[in-house]
Amino acid sequence: MREPLPADLFDELCPSSLNPIRFGDKWAALVLRCLQDGPRRFSELRVPLHRVTPKVLTRSLRSLERDGFVQRTVLPGPKPHVEYELTQLGHSVLHPLAAACAWTSDHWDDLLEARERHTPTPTP
Repeated sequence: MREPLPADLFDELCPSSLNPIRFGDKWAALVLRCLQDGPRRFSELRVPLHRVTPKVLTRSLRSLERDGFVQRTVLPGPKPHVEYELTQLGHSVLHPLAAACAWTSDHWDDLLEARERHTPTPTP
């Protein structure tokens, strides 16, 4: 039995929202992180990715599969189910992803300040 993914794996103020370096779509990097320790079912991914709608998560998984980062496997049985896991290519992107996350964390305040300066102030 594998360890469940914690619901608070990604804080609402997760630096990924400010990360200017994109790995696929908006949610792809978070999906990759969820799969870094082994295969997961869709329902398992939904726990830490609760802010993502099922439709958008499905789209992200399909995109990652199309690009060769994720493998989708249908497991037979009395109740067939699907698992998603990183491919070799998917594992190879974890190191650059970690570097991008570390950079974002180091520059969090600078990124926030830049966005605040760029956001127009509402006029009364």
